[in-house]
Amino acid sequence: MIDDPIVAEVRAARDKLAARFDYDLEAIFRHIQAEEARSGLTFEPGPTHKTLARGAQKGGSGADTHDAHRA
Repeated sequence: MIDDPIVAEVRAARDKLAARFDYDLEAIFRHIQAEEARSGLTFEPGPTHKTLARGAQKGGSGADTHDAHRA
């Protein structure tokens, strides 16, 4: 396996955040929601699994929407 420095950096950041909340997923999720609210961005839900499956049947990825945009 190739050691990718970007992957290593992302994993280290993820572990640092998780440790900050004692690896409590609910606490991490609440923190992320609060950060999203403070960001001033409007977050739209991504495509559902059904949407992705339909897109794959039609020959597309079904993932042509953006998850966030400026309000």
